[in-house]
Amino acid sequence: GLGGPLGNGRQYMSWVGLQDVIAVIKFCLANPEMAGPVNVVSPDPVTNRQFSRSLGRAMSRPAIFPTPGFGIRLALGQMGTELLLHGARVFPQRLEEAGFDFRFQDLDHALRILIQNKL
Repeated sequence: GLGGPLGNGRQYMSWVGLQDVIAVIKFCLANPEMAGPVNVVSPDPVTNRQFSRSLGRAMSRPAIFPTPGFGIRLALGQMGTELLLHGARVFPQRLEEAGFDFRFQDLDHALRILIQNKL
């Protein structure tokens, strides 16, 4: 039951599959117009609560007990608040506009593959 949401779980998390990271690097190297900063994230950011549930499903384990925000703040201070309790809803706008095709657009699918292949 551990591994539940952090704090209220409403903070957004961007994620990306490792194979997509490698494909993005190759794509950017092959396309000179991709020079400069690129958000290497999935086109589907999720909340921490959604991520916890997906991870629990992929591991066939319940992920129901949240970690209280006050505990994170007490143990890790400002760093814990910034890293774990604040979110960022980031999109790969430049990659999508350039026509990059993500292999893993769905978190459940990405985690299932990751765990099945023990990556």
